[in-house]
Amino acid sequence: MENFLIGLLDWIYKKKCYFCKDSKESVRMCSKCFDELEFLPVQVNRKYKGTNIYCAGVYSKNLQKMIRGLKYHGQKDLAYYLAKFMYQYWQKLNIQGDFQIIPVPLYPKRLKQRKYNHMELVACEFAKLAGYEVSSNFVRRIKDTKPQYKLNKVQRMLNLDKAFEIDKNNIQCNKKYLLIDDICTTGATFEEIIKALNDAGIYDIICFAATTPWDG
Repeated sequence: MENFLIGLLDWIYKKKCYFCKDSKESVRMCSKCFDELEFLPVQVNRKYKGTNIYCAGVYSKNLQKMIRGLKYHGQKDLAYYLAKFMYQYWQKLNIQGDFQIIPVPLYPKRLKQRKYNHMELVACEFAKLAGYEVSSNFVRRIKDTKPQYKLNKVQRMLNLDKAFEIDKNNIQCNKKYLLIDDICTTGATFEEIIKALNDAGIYDIICFAATTPWDG
């Protein structure tokens, strides 16, 4: 009976694909639009202090729209599709281990404005697929930084200097840490968090972004 009612409500308030708008599938991203997303080569995108940074997908129109919709326009359902896309790439990497997922945190004031951290939503969906745990508060943003997209590489590094702190009381020595973000442009955000983790004695880290506009 419950499934019938859910199906009836879904039919009445039929969801449309956020991307093509004309799919007959009652989903936020239809299979056709999802399959059009392109993976980047299965390789390290860049390194910092011995930590590998991977980026999953080509910086395409649909991937950009997915991130913007999830991040700025309240399209929380898109977290599942971004996590699914990232997980498919993660499987290609075939990296073994028991990972603790750390979503890049927001500063409290910005979190209050947005009402949610979109990467925490993605992390939770990714964790369900991968069988990992999420540590949302393990890394905290303690500096109210300017939006990174307005800054160059040097300005980004200065903007993020000492912007993060680690909850040293909850370090798990037997865990590997998977730090995830939506876009890796210059890598400044990842680099600053890597520094904070290294200062706390944590070196078993992998950084993973959904995409990058950086072409090397």
